[in-house]
Amino acid sequence: MDTRLGASPQTAFNQDAQLLFLQSALTLDNPFNGTQKVLEWVQERNRQVTVNIERIPFAQMRNWFIDEARTKLQHSSGSFFSIEGINVQTNAGPVAEWDQPIINQPEIGYLGIITKEFNGILYFLLQAKIEPGNVNNVQLSPTLQATKSNYTKVHKGKTPNYLEYFTDRGRCEILLDQLQSEQGARFLKKRNRNIIIKTSEDIPVLEDYCWLTLGQVKELMRMDNVVNMDTRTVISGISYGNHSDETVRFYNLVNRTEGSAGPQFLASELNAERSLHSPDAIIHWFTNLKARYDLNIKSLPLHAVRDWHIEADSIRHKDDKFFRVIGVHVEIANREVTSWDQPLIEPVQEGICAFIVKEIGGIVHFLVQAKVESGNFDILEMAPTVQCITGSYRNENSLQNLPYLSYVLDAKKEQVIFDTLQSEEGGRFYREQNRNMILLADKDFPEEVPENYTWMTLNQLKTFIKFNNYLNIQARSLIAAIAFR
Repeated sequence: MDTRLGASPQTAFNQDAQLLFLQSALTLDNPFNGTQKVLEWVQERNRQVTVNIERIPFAQMRNWFIDEARTKLQHSSGSFFSIEGINVQTNAGPVAEWDQPIINQPEIGYLGIITKEFNGILYFLLQAKIEPGNVNNVQLSPTLQATKSNYTKVHKGKTPNYLEYFTDRGRCEILLDQLQSEQGARFLKKRNRNIIIKTSEDIPVLEDYCWLTLGQVKELMRMDNVVNMDTRTVISGISYGNHSDETVRFYNLVNRTEGSAGPQFLASELNAERSLHSPDAIIHWFTNLKARYDLNIKSLPLHAVRDWHIEADSIRHKDDKFFRVIGVHVEIANREVTSWDQPLIEPVQEGICAFIVKEIGGIVHFLVQAKVESGNFDILEMAPTVQCITGSYRNENSLQNLPYLSYVLDAKKEQVIFDTLQSEEGGRFYREQNRNMILLADKDFPEEVPENYTWMTLNQLKTFIKFNNYLNIQARSLIAAIAFR
C-alpha cells in the first residue's frame, strides 16, 4: 500500500477509500444501468414477483403467540423479536412518564453493501427487495439485509445471498464498519452492523441485483420510496475525508450544476477547519445534556401497559394515537422463506423529519437536536431539527410547543432543498412513510438556539456518525440523501 507523504498504510488506505467514495458520489453516468433504466427495472420486478400481504388476527399467526399471562407477543423459537411493554420515566420534555409497547430485538444484524471498481469508479451492488411492510413492495436495499435469526436460518429457509463475502474476513476489503441504532421510539436499544466491503472478484450478479454509483443512489433518493431505510443508513456513514478550500473549489468547478445547493453541501462535507463550534465544544454540549437528562426504563407485561388495549387483531392506544401492533400473513415469491406470519408496527399518521440548514461563516451548518427517545441506547441521540413520527404534528399543541415546526411547515418553495416521502424499514413497519425535508434558512434566522440544539457542519456530523449511538436513524437518513451535483 502506498504510504505517500509519510502516512501510515491505514491512513493511505482510508484516503484511497474516501476518494473512491467521493468520485462515485459525483458520478451519475453508469454504462451498465442508467438511472431511468433502474427505475423501470424496479417497476418490472414489482410486476413479476408475486406478493400477498394479508392482515390477520394474532391467534391465526403461525409460530407467533401472546402467552397465557399476556406478558409479550413472541416467536415460538424465542428468536427474531418480541413485542413487550415498558414504563418510561424522564425529565426531558413535557411528559414525565408513560407506558408503551416496544420492539425488543437484541440481535445485531447485517446491513451490508458490496462495492467494486469498474474503470476507476466505485459501484454499489443493491438489491430490489420486497419487504412485507413496504408501501410499494420493491425498494432498493443493501446487498445483504439480514437479522442474526435470518442468516443462522432459524426460519429453516435458504442462506441469504452474498453472506459469504461478509463472513469470510480475508475475502474483501472493509471500507466501513459501524454499529448504528434503529428507531428509538419503537425499538428497545436496537443496533445493526452497517458495513461496506470492496471486492476485486468477478462476482455473479443475481436476478434481483444491480450495480449503481453512489451518485445514482443519491439521485434515486430524491424520489418517493425508492431507496429503503437500510440502504440510507449504511451510506450515511460514508466519509469523504478532509480537504482544503482549494480542493473543494476544484471539485465544485468541475462538477457544478447550475442552481444546485450541491457545492455548498460539498464544502460543508469536506472542510474540517471552519465551523461555528469546535468538536470539543459539541462533545461538551452533548455530554452536559446526557448528565442532565434521565431516562429510566422498566419492563412491563403487555397487559399492564397503561392506556393500551390488547385486542384480537391489534394492540392499540386507547385514543388511537401513536401506532398499532398488527399481525400479517406474508407470501413473497423470491425470499429465503416464501411464506410466513409476523407482527408489524402500523403508524396512525404520517410524520415529518426535517433539517434546517444555514450558512454561517461561509459554511453550511445543520441545526441539530439532542433528542431523548424511549429505546435509546444511551439517553440521547442527535436528531433532525424537527422530528415528529409518533403523533399528529398538524395540531395547535405541536405547532406551539415543538421548536421550528411552524418554520418548516411554512417554508417558502425557494427554501426547500430536499422534500420526499421516505419509508421506514418494511420488515418491522407496515406502510410507514415520513416526509423528509432539508430547507435553507433565510438570513434573518437566529443563530442562537435552545439549549438542546446546536449548529454542526456536515463534516462534523460525519465525524460523529463514525461512533456508536450519536446520530439517530432519522438524521442519518436525511444526511444520506445529500447530493453534491
